[in-house]
Amino acid sequence: MSDLVSDMEQTETTTKTNPAQDVGKKAIVLPIYLNDRGLDYLVDLVKQIRPSRPHRVAEAEQRFRALLDRLQQDPGAMISLRTALRLVFHKTEVLPALVESGLISSRGFVQELGAKLKHKVLPEIQESSDFLYVISHVFYKKTDYQWISSIDPELWKRFFRLLRVYINMNDAALISQLHQALRILSFRVTTLGLEKEVVQRFGTNKDALAPFVEQNRLVNLYFDKNAFGTPDGQLILYNVQEQLYNCRQSVIWLRDQKLYHGTSLAQTFVTTRMLQMIERMLLITDVLDRDNKLDEDRFISYFFTVVTNENKRNSVREFMSDNLGLLAYQIAEHKSKKGEKFITTNRDEYRQMFRSAVGGGVIISVVAVIKILLGKLLLPPFWQGIAYSVNYSAGFIAMDRTNTTLATKQPAYTASAVALSLDSKKNAGKTDLRQFSIAIANIVRSQTASFAGNLLVVFPLTYGIVWLMDYTMGYRIVDQQQAFKLLENQHPWHSFALLYASFTGVFLFLSGIIAGYVENHIVFGRLTDRLRQHPVLSHSMSPKRLNGLVDFVNRYAAAFTGSLALGFFLGMSAVVGKIFGIPFDIRHITISAGSTAIGFFGMEGQVDWLYMLVVVLGVLAIGFVNFFVSFSLAFFVAVRSRGIQLHEYPELISRIWQYIRKYPMDLLFPPKKPRRVEDI
Repeated sequence: MSDLVSDMEQTETTTKTNPAQDVGKKAIVLPIYLNDRGLDYLVDLVKQIRPSRPHRVAEAEQRFRALLDRLQQDPGAMISLRTALRLVFHKTEVLPALVESGLISSRGFVQELGAKLKHKVLPEIQESSDFLYVISHVFYKKTDYQWISSIDPELWKRFFRLLRVYINMNDAALISQLHQALRILSFRVTTLGLEKEVVQRFGTNKDALAPFVEQNRLVNLYFDKNAFGTPDGQLILYNVQEQLYNCRQSVIWLRDQKLYHGTSLAQTFVTTRMLQMIERMLLITDVLDRDNKLDEDRFISYFFTVVTNENKRNSVREFMSDNLGLLAYQIAEHKSKKGEKFITTNRDEYRQMFRSAVGGGVIISVVAVIKILLGKLLLPPFWQGIAYSVNYSAGFIAMDRTNTTLATKQPAYTASAVALSLDSKKNAGKTDLRQFSIAIANIVRSQTASFAGNLLVVFPLTYGIVWLMDYTMGYRIVDQQQAFKLLENQHPWHSFALLYASFTGVFLFLSGIIAGYVENHIVFGRLTDRLRQHPVLSHSMSPKRLNGLVDFVNRYAAAFTGSLALGFFLGMSAVVGKIFGIPFDIRHITISAGSTAIGFFGMEGQVDWLYMLVVVLGVLAIGFVNFFVSFSLAFFVAVRSRGIQLHEYPELISRIWQYIRKYPMDLLFPPKKPRRVEDI
């Protein structure tokens, strides 16, 4: 790069900043453009703007401002930059950047995932004539997109205005590529708009499908009339844009129906791809209409998209996040609706939650005793795990059927309901952190009630059951050695209890995801209607029995599937640990509470009370870890699936702390009247 820099003709211009914030930073030095090396010039230029760390946005903004000031004061530097950009554009093909970059591939989810995995091992070749080759070389660091997209958009607008960004309408090669991109994208949007996943959901609403066909007719008319650069052509492009806006509204409407009709990975894939292509077509028509009014925000957004896509071109994580996001949103949406019933806002709901948890504690006490009895069977490890799994699953399903509550199953659902309070799409475009603070307080209070209801029953009732077995049948369920082992297994530092509790939190989260997925599938697949029309069931069952079956599936299938999954997760964990010889097991607060009660009974009072206190505290710690891990994972998924960026709410913790300081008792007992945002 030495031949690009001429120190004799450079004057350094910097903006005055706080010295404490500018230690070690150099002034922007613009190289004088020499020879035919525009790409090297741009690479060197971006190097001088790039911050030392991708998250240091202030540093990048300071360097960018220095660059802008330098460009304004030095006409020679401006000419060099424009010349470099012009040469790079003239030598490269922009068509791939318009019809591929930032757009989901048509190959489908599985094929695209396979291609990304393959290219991570052996990257594909980019031709130097491809404009994406230029982008990937200028912004060669995989973290460049972070500081580029975080810089104040007004600085980018100032930069592009300074360069007087325009399309040379006399450049036949460039215009030809724009035309070709418009034609390709138009046909693709029409094809996707007529896909099965789209047409079925619009049903009889044919008006919603019309824009997908009409925009293509207008684009073809534009080319048939050879109307480029004419008033008629400009009018046609305006009509194309209007139809594209209608297409976008149709897709958004389709997505909004997912709460009622569910969604699928295929439908999510198609709608996401359509929206991306519609936005790209709007950008191209905005350039071609020649009204000298370029949508700066759309242009800058496209610039960010291209850079981000090149930085993440083979990122499997980003691909999975983008394409599973809406499916996760639908699962989280169903969970949030169920989660609302686990959140108490008044005293009647609080008492009902406590009574429901008491009922759940009764069932868990029986499950805990049966687990110990099953452990006495001399079964191979696999069948031992199956026996435990069936026991757990039966208990959890019994709780679903009797509408009783297991405290640790709540976080997987309530986290989605809490995330809903941050969802600006559901709150008229505004996010009120006071409402979020109220939701957190309601969650903590509800969770406290359910934990209390479970534990206040499990400890004494489990003890009472094993005592009654000993008193009436003379059968002591555990001896002192076995009892001590039960207590040791719950001890917070004599065992891996807290580590196992975190594993349990993950399983609780996964069971909630499974339940949400099944509920979504029932809605999207219209399983209840298909059951009613089943050729065998409709003729072999009376209408009353068939309707009863349909109602049962609709009400309980998702919950039962989640409970069954959780039961097998918990029951088979110890088996997996034994097979692989690793410390892998589960600790669930209510099961641990029952085991502690049985262990205390088996010790016959020969136990140190301080030791026993530590074990009880260990059980409470297990409950906290169960809740924290499960809630955190569910909240993370719910937040990500809604497109919420938590870093946009730096005052989140302070708002919650402010609420707790003002109303500390709300975490334990409900207020006389539900809190309102005006009360905070």
